[in-house]
Amino acid sequence: MLKSPYSGGHVEVIVGPMFSGKSEELIRRVTRAVIARQRVAVFKPALDDRYHVSHVASHAGRTAEALAVPDAQAIRAHLTGEDVLLAAPVEALDVVGIDEAQFFGPDLVPLVLDLADAGVRVIVAGLDLDFRAEPFGMMPELLARAESAEKLTAICTVCGAPATRSQRLIGGQPARYDDPVVLVGAQESYEARCRVHHTVRR
Repeated sequence: MLKSPYSGGHVEVIVGPMFSGKSEELIRRVTRAVIARQRVAVFKPALDDRYHVSHVASHAGRTAEALAVPDAQAIRAHLTGEDVLLAAPVEALDVVGIDEAQFFGPDLVPLVLDLADAGVRVIVAGLDLDFRAEPFGMMPELLARAESAEKLTAICTVCGAPATRSQRLIGGQPARYDDPVVLVGAQESYEARCRVHHTVRR
C-alpha cells in the first residue's frame, strides 16, 4: 500500500485504435485537473519518443508535461521515493496520468490498483487492440478493473466508417500476423481502419 486508503481513488481507462484521440483525451482530463489546482503527475513509456521526450503529445499537437520511464516499476519507484529523480511522492498527488499504457506490461495493473486504493485518481490511456486486432497485453484487465472506461473510435481511411483497429503497414502493405507486436510509429506505419478494411497477412 502506498498510503492510507480513502474513498477518492478510482481508475479511468481510455482506449481505442491509433488516431482516435486517446492522448488528446488524457491531456484534456489532466489539464482540467491542473486548472482545478489538483496535484498531478503524468508518465509515458520511454520508448515512445515520436513527438516529444518529456511530454505526452497527441497527433493533433497538444501536449502535457510527462516523465518518460522504462517500465511500471520505475513509476512506482518515482511515486514511493525509491528513485532520486522523484517527480512527486504519491502522498502529494491527486491525479496520476499514464499514456500508452499497453507498453508498460503486466506490472502496471497492480500499480494502478494500489494507486486507486491509496486515494489517487488514475487516468490510463492506451490501445485495447494490437495491430492484429487482438487484445493488447494487460489492457483487458485494466478495462475490467476500472471504475470507468471510454472506448474511442477513429475514422477508417478506406471508407470513412468508425474505425476500431490499427492497420500496420510495412512498405505500404499490411503487416504479417507473426510480425513483432510492438512497433512504435505514426502515420508512416499505421492507419485507422474499420473491421471490414482491417487486414493482416498470414
